[in-house]
Amino acid sequence: MQVFDCSDNDQLLTGMRAAKVAVSKGQLVVLPTDTVYGIGCDAFSAAAVTRLLAAKGRDRQSPPPVLIKDAKVMNALAEFVPQVARDLATAFWPGALTLILKSQPSLQWDLGETKGTVALRVPDHKIALALLEETGPMAVSSANLTGKPAATNAQQAVDCLGESVESYLDAGESPKGEASTILDLTDITDSYDENGNATSTGEIRLVRLGALSVAAIREVAGDLLAV
Repeated sequence: MQVFDCSDNDQLLTGMRAAKVAVSKGQLVVLPTDTVYGIGCDAFSAAAVTRLLAAKGRDRQSPPPVLIKDAKVMNALAEFVPQVARDLATAFWPGALTLILKSQPSLQWDLGETKGTVALRVPDHKIALALLEETGPMAVSSANLTGKPAATNAQQAVDCLGESVESYLDAGESPKGEASTILDLTDITDSYDENGNATSTGEIRLVRLGALSVAAIREVAGDLLAV
């Protein structure tokens, strides 16, 4: 287990290299995000995801979300990306919004009992984004034991997770200190007019209210948001 002080440029560079190597080996890392600290691993390593869930004291019924470097990655990971999802991503990514979509069935991954869905987010944190640029999509859950408060600094994560994590990237206190808002868009479908313009219909379900407000979401999603 190593903790890297990311306010020190030398430790930041060393820590990023160590985290990249750890992820490539199926090990766990703790990384800062704009919401709370996350415990993460290679999203495409079933063994690593199993290790992540075990570290948190979770079972397969609570699959982790997936952090991605930008909205374009949605097209590869989701079977269908409705227009309203693109609008929400444009408005709030990078940021504190997680979108649940139907997962691309051809992907060779196992995040747990997802029921054919995937929860995606682009974090608004330069260290997280830099790591994702190097590793590709990461399965990331809040860096705490299940039932305990989410870690908003690296020391809280260390206290919870200890030696189960290979590398901790310490970037100080989380900017928001609150988890992301989660929306389920799996009921949404699109229809197209004669010019090929898409209109989304269906219902967006609020799964968890977090750092992004309902009012802000409704400005983009309108009456599709079922709250």
